[in-house]
Amino acid sequence: MREMTCIVCPNSCTLKVEEQREEIVVTGNKCKRGREFAAAELKHPMRTVCSTVRTVFPEAPVVPVRVSAEIPKNRIFDVMREINQTVLTVRAAGGDVVIRDVLGLGVDVIATSSMLQSFAELKGEK
Repeated sequence: MREMTCIVCPNSCTLKVEEQREEIVVTGNKCKRGREFAAAELKHPMRTVCSTVRTVFPEAPVVPVRVSAEIPKNRIFDVMREINQTVLTVRAAGGDVVIRDVLGLGVDVIATSSMLQSFAELKGEK
C-alpha cells in the first residue's frame, strides 16, 4: 500500500492506494478526482516545470519560463538541464516559445513574462 496526498483540488486528501491484481483501490478520497489522480500517479506520473532562463540583457538577466503542458515526472531533470543551458538572445514576450518541443516530448518551454519587451519600450527600443 502507498500513501499519497492528492494535489488535484484544495481538499488535499490523504489517499491510501493499493494495487489488487489489475485493479487500483483508492481510499481516503473525498471526490472522484482523487481516484483518477492516484491511478495516474501510479501508472504515469506527470508534472509541470517552472524555472528561469538566462538572457543576454543586463536589465533582466533571467526571465521566468514554464512548460506548456505536463511532462513525465522522470524527465524533470532532463528538461531542467535543457533550460539551464539556454540563453535567451531575443526579447521574448509572455507566451513566446523559448525552447520548441523540448527533448522531443511534444511540449514547449514558454516565457511567462513580457519583462524584456517592457524594458525595451522603456528604453525606447520598440
